[in-house]
Amino acid sequence: MPRSKAPSATPASATQPLSFSRGELESIAAEALAAARRLGAAQAGVEVSEGSGLSVSVRKGAVETLEHNRDKGLGITVYTGKPGALSRGNASTSDFSTASIEATVRAAFDIARFTAPDDCAGLAEPELLAKDAPDLDLYHPWALDAEQAITLALRMERAALATDKRISNTDGTAVSASQGQFMLATSHGFMDGYPYSRQTLSIAPIAKDRSGMQRDDWYVSERRAEDLAEPERVGRYAAERALARLRARKLDTRKCPVLFEAPLACGLLGSFVQAASGGALYRDASFFIGKMGEQVLANHIDILEDPHVPGAIGSCFFDDEGVATRKRTVLEAGVLKGWFLSTYTARKLKLHTTGNAGGSHNLTLSSRLTRPTDDFAAMLRKMGTGLLVTELLGQGVNYVNGDYSRGASGYWVQNGVIQHPVEEITIAGNLAQMFKDIAAVGADVLRRGTKVTGSILISEMAIAGS
Repeated sequence: MPRSKAPSATPASATQPLSFSRGELESIAAEALAAARRLGAAQAGVEVSEGSGLSVSVRKGAVETLEHNRDKGLGITVYTGKPGALSRGNASTSDFSTASIEATVRAAFDIARFTAPDDCAGLAEPELLAKDAPDLDLYHPWALDAEQAITLALRMERAALATDKRISNTDGTAVSASQGQFMLATSHGFMDGYPYSRQTLSIAPIAKDRSGMQRDDWYVSERRAEDLAEPERVGRYAAERALARLRARKLDTRKCPVLFEAPLACGLLGSFVQAASGGALYRDASFFIGKMGEQVLANHIDILEDPHVPGAIGSCFFDDEGVATRKRTVLEAGVLKGWFLSTYTARKLKLHTTGNAGGSHNLTLSSRLTRPTDDFAAMLRKMGTGLLVTELLGQGVNYVNGDYSRGASGYWVQNGVIQHPVEEITIAGNLAQMFKDIAAVGADVLRRGTKVTGSILISEMAIAGS
């Protein structure tokens, strides 16, 4: 969807203020670590956090839900024993009083005492911890009250309904603004955290005619409210997507090229992360086992991880364990260069953590063949005749052997032109081969969470239809 100016509600730097100062969170974290030391813990890690938010949903001009939330929590992980044979216990509380903190630490300590030792358990090594974390510009709270949120949601819904008389309802129209902060501390001397924010507009229009009903959706999510598209544009675009799906047909079983629309292409990138993650690798549950240094994607594909992009959703200077993150090439010319490892999974594999406790950070898939003119229309022309997929159903991915089978809907394309919508089909293949069969990546780049890519064209997949 083309970017446009932001919603009219005004962003601000100090609205719905956070309840605790940075110093107070540090003091609470230090108190928990001190309690763990007094009990005789060998190691301990604690995260103290708070968050607040506002969310509104409307339907047919009426407010359906209005929610304010404000919460806080402390989670403590305690290790007992000796390095190489540590036992782990975890407990949490939403009460920051001294008595509650001490009771929570005691509970974690008691769990650890009755847990079998694990030779891979324990905190990240001190030399790997982040130092002097810079401000990555992640905190932009939105000056949004309930009335403003309702107005934005109604504007989005009205725009969708006004697009065409066949849009008669929605499956939900929502506006949300959230913010929070956390402090992570360990007995190895790490103590750091930061505030963050996230704002979202979403809508799922329903289109109806004599052929039946179809729905589609769209959402935009940013750190800054001013970076969001106008609610009218979000509403109209989602409505146009729903309308385009009316009079969908089935397809005969066949093999053909398949173009994954950019939002679904981000899902394919997510499948790459899953297969390359330490948890899958040490459990022998990945088709990437033994593939380090080998070509696993088409030779024109690169994947870059950059955790330090200012203002991005996936940015962080350290991971969930305090390990410093870094910019790196995960895949180069189709050759696998890096895993996604936490401290624990790295030790299980006798490797070193990659700073990915908690997942990937701002992962971008790109092709060396992509030109600036390779927009969505150009990608349809590159495919020629085949299937454009815009929705996937089910969880039919086997990461042990790569088998891939998902319910799908989308559009049949002939000679680069969309002919008609299709539904009630299944697309199937094997991820290992699909990755190598990536023929092109579009310049229609989209970010979904921590993943960034354009549409992805697979040279051939099996389509199971009527």
